Amino acid sequence: MPFQLKKTVALVGMMGSGKSAIGTALARRLGVPFLDSDAEIEAAANMTIAEIFEAYDEAFFRQKEAQVIARLLETEVGVLSTGGGAFLRAANREAIAKRGVAVWLRADIELLWSRVRHKTTRPLLMTDDPRATLATLCATREPEYAKAELAVDAREDYSIEQMTDKVIEALLGRPDVLREIR
Repeated sequence: MPFQLKKTVALVGMMGSGKSAIGTALARRLGVPFLDSDAEIEAAANMTIAEIFEAYDEAFFRQKEAQVIARLLETEVGVLSTGGGAFLRAANREAIAKRGVAVWLRADIELLWSRVRHKTTRPLLMTDDPRATLATLCATREPEYAKAELAVDAREDYSIEQMTDKVIEALLGRPDVLREIR
């Protein structure tokens, strides 16, 4: 079924919530570009996110992230995967609300931990107790993620396609964002 996407869909949520995987599948299904703010930052800096954190600091990274998100929102309508901390900044939330719609991919701590525990590319989890760090990050960030206009619950038993279906279903409830073309 063809769709018309009228505004950029910005996927927000914790690391491991599926923003990149679902974003890629959603963009393909909607026939629009997939944009990834972390990938754009890495390309611009010619460094990984972990290397940027190590060479500079999180504040520097967040400033560059805000610039990249603003640029991506202005370029074209598509599906935008944001970094886990991006939606915490009021400026990013405002930019997304102005030019798109935020969709929180809400996942519980057990699902998130199962997806990120073996990753070495998560600088914020490079601690003595990464699971506790993840739980603290969730507790701190979820009130900000709850400001997203839409939320879709991730489940361990959902495939990428099933989760993508759930996101499309939520978006179809917003005719100012997405409509089916019959």
